[in-house]
Amino acid sequence: MAKRIFSTLLLWGTILGGLYLFGAHAAIVMLTLLTALTLHEFYGMTAKMGARPFHWMGVFIAALMVGAPYYISYFTGERDVGGIPTLLLIAALIISCYRVLGERDTSNRVETIASTVGGLLFIPFMLQFLSAILMRDADSGDNLALCLWLIAVSKFCDVGALLTGLAFGKHKMCPTISPKKTWEGAVGGVLISAGLGATIAFFASARLPEAMTPLIAALIAVPLAITTIVSDLIESAIKRRADTKDTGALIPGIGGAFDLTDSLILTSPLAFFIFEFLQ
Repeated sequence: MAKRIFSTLLLWGTILGGLYLFGAHAAIVMLTLLTALTLHEFYGMTAKMGARPFHWMGVFIAALMVGAPYYISYFTGERDVGGIPTLLLIAALIISCYRVLGERDTSNRVETIASTVGGLLFIPFMLQFLSAILMRDADSGDNLALCLWLIAVSKFCDVGALLTGLAFGKHKMCPTISPKKTWEGAVGGVLISAGLGATIAFFASARLPEAMTPLIAALIAVPLAITTIVSDLIESAIKRRADTKDTGALIPGIGGAFDLTDSLILTSPLAFFIFEFLQ
């Protein structure tokens, strides 16, 4: 637990320091790096399941999916949401179909295509919605603050669920997937996310969209927190299927990059559409 707390504080310090010095550029660089590392770990786990994804091609395309739309928008002023990532996803599918004919045999061609493209859809295509939030219209508030709000609400749901579960947890949520998770912990995580979301909205009202009052922020945080729990369970299911305890050893006490991004994979697109509705 001490390692986890220390690593969490160090991570938040690094993130906030980078954002203070370099703004959204630091956010995109960190997101691109974490996305590429997450897909790298995902492909490693699918390999343990018997699939043979086109590993490095996928990691390269993942980095483009997240970083390219933002910088194209930055230099040209053209806002792209989903267009470039969708084209890259289609390109990955076509290239994979070509490559399997010469580089894989009949025993794993289907698995290679499914794991390569499925990983790109599940991880970078979903996480690129964080880039899309950064590219929202400037009149809708400070987009960087909006991303930080989302990350805080998502990650502190994990923390809240862990602490509440340790204190009050009795009823197992999904014992076959994640034996330590309880319904009491889940409720605690959702409540802490809602409270934190409202608190940030109150103190940072000047940087968030005008429509995002503390009450609205708390209401938005609830479905995001629930989705965070589902996203975390999906990562646990993947690890269990791959017979892997940790996705990596990148961060002491926490694990790999996947353990950092897991809660954002499903919440990022959901948050994007909610924020678009609020605009």
